[in-house]
Amino acid sequence: MKHKLTDEQLLELIGLNKESGFRTLMHQYQEQTYWHIRRMVTTHEDADDVVQNTFIKIFKNLDKFKGDSKLYTWIYRIATNESLTFLKKRKKRNSESIDESENTLDNKLVADAYFDGNEVQLKLQRAIIALPEKQKAVFNLRYYEEMPYNDMSEILETSVGALKASYHHAVKKIEEYIRNEK
Repeated sequence: MKHKLTDEQLLELIGLNKESGFRTLMHQYQEQTYWHIRRMVTTHEDADDVVQNTFIKIFKNLDKFKGDSKLYTWIYRIATNESLTFLKKRKKRNSESIDESENTLDNKLVADAYFDGNEVQLKLQRAIIALPEKQKAVFNLRYYEEMPYNDMSEILETSVGALKASYHHAVKKIEEYIRNEK
């Protein structure tokens, strides 16, 4: 397995040849970006679309990255915003109630050929689907990515205290959902 390049090395490559450097950046971050997005939008097909939009936006805005934050937090911010935009558009397009939207996502998850989880994982995913989008983002970043709150704060552009509270509420809602799930 190849070692990951540092932010400085990646940015130097991009400076030398934007397209070649971007391909390296994409290769380095594509899988973790996919899983971050997938946990937010639920299905493989939707995640692929959002990943594509995310990397298009990253490519178009590479010149605007100033190095004030870590490269991965900048990428995750774009991926999170693209995911939230996708979820808002889907909700608006479907113009469904929240319960219907959750049922539709649950059905998509069960039918998803790429989901290979057992019953416990399915219950957890159903509980996560039921969370509000921002709580879902906070939960996924902390639980799956084990991301420090300071990095999450950069990505979600909110305070560490608010993130801790949001994560706590998300965990409580998930516990309650699983407890009440039959």
